[in-house]
Amino acid sequence: MNTQNILVLSLGTNQGDKKTNLTKAISLIHNEVGTVITVSPIYEFPAWGFESEPFFNCTLVIHTLLEAQDVLTQTLEIEKKLGRIRNQQEGYAARSIDIDLITFNEEVIQTPTLTIPHPLMQERRFVLQPMCDLALTWVHPIFKKSCTQLLAECKDDTVFKQVDTLASKLEQHPLKKLNFVAIEGNIGAGKTTLTHRIAEDFNAKSIFEGFADNPFLPKFYEDANRYAFPLEMSFLADRYSQLADDLAQFDLFKAFIIADYYIFKSLIFAQITLEEDEFRLYQQVFDIMYKETPKPNLYVFLYQNTDRLLENIQKRGRSYESDISGQYLDKVTQGYINFMKTLPSNKVLLIDISDLDFVANQRDYIQILDLIEAKLTS
Repeated sequence: MNTQNILVLSLGTNQGDKKTNLTKAISLIHNEVGTVITVSPIYEFPAWGFESEPFFNCTLVIHTLLEAQDVLTQTLEIEKKLGRIRNQQEGYAARSIDIDLITFNEEVIQTPTLTIPHPLMQERRFVLQPMCDLALTWVHPIFKKSCTQLLAECKDDTVFKQVDTLASKLEQHPLKKLNFVAIEGNIGAGKTTLTHRIAEDFNAKSIFEGFADNPFLPKFYEDANRYAFPLEMSFLADRYSQLADDLAQFDLFKAFIIADYYIFKSLIFAQITLEEDEFRLYQQVFDIMYKETPKPNLYVFLYQNTDRLLENIQKRGRSYESDISGQYLDKVTQGYINFMKTLPSNKVLLIDISDLDFVANQRDYIQILDLIEAKLTS
């Protein structure tokens, strides 16, 4: 499960429709580089270091799975798309858009093409003023000072004014109005990765299934007939206990709760693995627990074709999953589909991710968020 990098970008423009330039740049960054989490107000500053039209400046916090050098490459491409032509001569010039990478986590990076933190950030009020509006906990890794401290000590006394505001796409996303979201999918569909990423981007409380700690799982793969019932009962008890505890603990500092499973998956897998008489007993216990379990406001199922599932399972290299068959996965998928038919249609979203890669491709991840938004606003 990849942890996202947190970085700050500084944007500036002093040609054409300046607010539109910023809006277009932010949209491209959101779709191609990383998720735009927060956007500062827009400030008007006089040109810094040369005579020209005043600039509109703002800063962004983004989450990305890219490394710093890749972010630089992507942002330079975005500048080109928006008409920026960088010349080789030294000095400053008017520009349609300027995107600077200011911070990358709290790392110090020095390469021939990139220095992080930005080496002049502490001298530039047009960077520090909007950056302080982001309310970051970031501390400069060299100076050991917060953004607020750097701004207080900045000798740049340029006169500026706030001229406008822009909201990030996430600030307006209807996911924030929900209490409980369940992300589900077959083995290897990527539900845990997606849950983790959404939780980070939306500041949501995350619940992850602790299947790896189940002592019966490796035994089940060695002797399914003997260990199927204790395995499924153990999973059911763990899932019920975890959901009951975590959903009962309201967190004022989190937007909502998101889980990479829902308790009904217990019944889906048990119906496949248990003998008929065992399953009847199991269902009696399950029905009692299911009645007491809070229901998700939105149930998202990630559908992926069986061949891709098998590829993903092999890539992650869990020895106890190596013998999972396509036939077994087909039965699991059908079990999920049957379950979703029992839910209110307005609470279910099936997303076919067979041709999507929301880890390697930011645009695919944003497409999933857009599909969720469309579902919640339809």
